[in-house]
Amino acid sequence: MSIKQILLLLKTIPALMKYKVSLAVCFTAISGYIVYKASIDMHLIQLVLGVFILAGGASALNEYQERNYDAKMERTKFRPIPSGKISPRNALIISIILIFTGILLLFLFFGKLTAILGLFNIFWYNLLYTYLKRITPFAVVPGSLTGAIPVLMGWIAAGGYIFESTIIFISFFLFLWQIPHFWLLILKYGKEYEEAGFPTINCNVNSKNLKMIIFSWIIATSASSIFILFFILNTSMLFLVTILLLNIIFVGFFAKLTFAKHTELNLKKSIISINIYMFLFMILLSIYHL
Repeated sequence: MSIKQILLLLKTIPALMKYKVSLAVCFTAISGYIVYKASIDMHLIQLVLGVFILAGGASALNEYQERNYDAKMERTKFRPIPSGKISPRNALIISIILIFTGILLLFLFFGKLTAILGLFNIFWYNLLYTYLKRITPFAVVPGSLTGAIPVLMGWIAAGGYIFESTIIFISFFLFLWQIPHFWLLILKYGKEYEEAGFPTINCNVNSKNLKMIIFSWIIATSASSIFILFFILNTSMLFLVTILLLNIIFVGFFAKLTFAKHTELNLKKSIISINIYMFLFMILLSIYHL
């Protein structure tokens, strides 16, 4: 392999790992760690390293699994495999190396339970969800469990008990948040998914009803974030008011976008707003515990 090919490969790997998504996964893992530990220490570097490599490996494996579908969609046809920047064989090898390395690091740094949860997420995302999304538009519901596991991994890595009510409800919040997040993406890119061969909820539910369904999940997500406050010890009035204001602004803003005329701009704003809401809530939760 020439130097030019090596440099191209090194440039391609971050895209294959979907590094932005992998960093978002690290963010929720960090939040779980901080909420339990109530401090920031050097072990966070180990957690980020293990989770980022594992999440990147799962993303790379997913790109290998869906390479033929990606080639048919405008949004994904420039990804590393369909664009020819890397061969499917090399992408598969890299994904396996990353997954093995990530699991090994989590096991060495934080023990078998954190590693087992990471392995479970690989199974759930790359085997179950990736298969289900090809046969049902409702695959997102069980698939959203993958977004709830990393925060639990961070909690356990910090020394927390897996069935503690606080982390269970934080995980539940992230589970609920992912469902409208994914459905908004489907609403935005539905035609591309359908042309690629994926069943979408757009085919089963009209646009008006779909917006009502998504808004109902938004209300449920907001309610779950408020419910978490009942499981936090010594909740201050300032923190309570801040979370309530965040939810009022979020639900009000989303209601305006949902019930306004359906446009591409509204969809874009909806996706951005739901992401900002999740990040702000998790940041506030982490800061409160520091």
